[in-house]
Amino acid sequence: MVADRKLYSKGGGWLLEAPEKVFTPEDFDDTTRMIQETVRQFVEKEYRPVAEAMEHGALEHNIPLLRKCGDLGLLGVEVGEEYGGLDLPKTVSTVIAEALAGTGGFSVTYGVQTSIGLLPLVYWGTKEQKDKYLAKLVSGELIAAYCLTEPQSGSDAMGAKTRAELSEDGKHYILNGTKMWISNAGFAHLFTVFAKTKEGLTAFLVERDTPGLRFGNEEKKMGIKASSTRQVFLEDVKVPVENVLGELGKGHKIAFNVLNVGRYKLGAGAIGGAKGALGLSAKYAKERVAFGQPIANFGLIQQKLAEMASRIFAGESAVYRTMGLIDEALSGLDKANAAEAVLRGIEEYAVEASIIKVLGSEVLDYVVDEGVQIHGGYGYSAEYEIERAYRDSRINRIFEGTNEINRLLIPGMLLRRAMKGELPLFEAATKLQKELLEPSFEDPEDKEVAALQGLKKLALAVLGLAALRFGPKVEEEQEVLAVAADILIDIYAAESALLRARRLADPVYTEMAQLYLHQALDRAQAASLSILPRLAEGDEMRLMASAARRLTKHELLDLVALRRRIAVRVLEAEGYPQPKA
Repeated sequence: MVADRKLYSKGGGWLLEAPEKVFTPEDFDDTTRMIQETVRQFVEKEYRPVAEAMEHGALEHNIPLLRKCGDLGLLGVEVGEEYGGLDLPKTVSTVIAEALAGTGGFSVTYGVQTSIGLLPLVYWGTKEQKDKYLAKLVSGELIAAYCLTEPQSGSDAMGAKTRAELSEDGKHYILNGTKMWISNAGFAHLFTVFAKTKEGLTAFLVERDTPGLRFGNEEKKMGIKASSTRQVFLEDVKVPVENVLGELGKGHKIAFNVLNVGRYKLGAGAIGGAKGALGLSAKYAKERVAFGQPIANFGLIQQKLAEMASRIFAGESAVYRTMGLIDEALSGLDKANAAEAVLRGIEEYAVEASIIKVLGSEVLDYVVDEGVQIHGGYGYSAEYEIERAYRDSRINRIFEGTNEINRLLIPGMLLRRAMKGELPLFEAATKLQKELLEPSFEDPEDKEVAALQGLKKLALAVLGLAALRFGPKVEEEQEVLAVAADILIDIYAAESALLRARRLADPVYTEMAQLYLHQALDRAQAASLSILPRLAEGDEMRLMASAARRLTKHELLDLVALRRRIAVRVLEAEGYPQPKA
C-alpha cells in the first residue's frame, strides 16, 4: 500500500530522509473545523454545567452526555455510513479527542466508546455482530467497555489468566477470570473481553446481563474521577460461539492493533489538555499581583509560559504530522471492505503513534506541573481548575501502554523493520560509522536543518552500536533503548515543529521551534554520553563521544530574550497562541 511512496512518508522513514513538508492543523478542511467547533460548543453547553457533579461521583451524567455525542454524530466518525457513522478521515477523530481533553473523566468515557470499545467490532466483527450492535453503539444507545487488563497482567497482556472453555455441546464458551481497571464498567452494555482458549488469546463480545458477570465497586482514583472504573468478574459466563470476535487465538491482533489508534488519540488529547492548562496559567499570571505588579511581568514566570507553549507547539505539530501520514496512506482504500488494509495502514505508523503518546503525555505532565507552580498555593486548592488538570494528567503516562513500554517499542519496532529489510537502517548506520570518525569542518548555511541531521546521525549511531554490540539480546538493554527512544522522539517533534514554523512564517513559532530544537540537542548529547560506555570501549568510545558532541553542537542563543518574546504572545492570547490557517 505504501511501497511506492517516498521513504520519508513511510513509518520511521523520516530518520533516513527529510520530508519536504508535513500536514499541520492549518491544513484542516471545513468539515474538520466545523466538527472541532461542534465539540467546543458541546463542552461548554453540555459538559460544563454537570462537570462539578461528575467530579464528585455523579457518574450517571456520562450516559446522557455520551448519547448527546451520538446525536451530534461524534460517536461514529470512524464508522461506515450503513451503521449511522460518518466515515471521516482519522484526523477528525483526533481533533475531537483534542477538543474533549478538558472534560477530564468524560473524555475517557468517550475515548473508550469510540476507540477500544467500538473499533474492534468495526475491524473484526462479522456482519451479524455489526448488524446487532454497531448502530446502537454509534447512537449511544449502547455503551462499550474493553476488558484486557488483569490484576497480574497489565503491560504483559499475553500473560492473561482469564480462561474460556468450549461447552460440551459446542454452543458456548464459558469464561472465568477477573479484569481490572475497566473504564465504563459501571454503565457499559457491551464488553470486549479477552480470554485464553486452547488456540490462544481470543476476544469475546459479552453483554452486561449475561449470568455470571459481576462488577466491583467504583475505584477510588487520583484523577479522572468523572469516569467509571471497576473490576469485572467472570464466573462461568456463557458466551455464544457467534460472539467470538475475530479468529480464535488471534486476540492479540485486536489487542495490539487497536492500541495504535488509542495512542495517537491519547497524544492529541494530552496536547489539548496542555493548551487548556496553559490558558489557565496565563490568565492567572496576568491577574495575580505580587510585589506591586502582575506576576506575568516576572522573568521566571515568563520562562515557564514560554517553555509550556514551545512544547505544546512541538507536540501538536508531531500529532497532526502523523495524522496526515495515516490519512494519506488510507486515502485510496475502500474502507468499508478493506478492514485489514486499513489496519495495515495504521500499523505502518505504530512507531509514530508511540512517539506522540509519550510526547503528548509528558508535555501535558510538564505543563500542568508548571501550571500549579504558577498558581502557587492556589494551585493546590480544588477551588482552582489547575488542581484537577494536574490530577487528571497523571494517568496518561500509564494508559495505552506505559511510557516505559512505548519507549522500548519505538527503537524496537525500527530495528525489527530493519532486520526484515523494510527500512535500510543498518545500511545507513554502516555508512555513517566512517563519517563519524572523521572531524567535520562544515559550516552549513541552514544550521537548524544541519542540527536535525546531526540528531538523526546520533540516533542511527546509537541504534547501530547497540545492535552490533548486543545482537538479538538488544531487547534486554532497556536503558540503552530508552535513550535511543528519547532522541528519536525529540527528532520527530523538533522536525515537525521546524517544518511547520517555516510554513507559518511567524517569528513566534520560529522561536518556539528553535527553543525546542536547542534543548533537544542538549538532551541528546547528555543522554548519548551516559550510555556510550555500555556500547563501546577504549579508543572507540572516546571517538564516539567526540562524534556525539560534534553532532549535537549548536550556536548559543539568548534563551532569556527568546523566551520573553514567546511569553508576550502567550500572555496576549491568554493561552496557547494557536496559529491561524
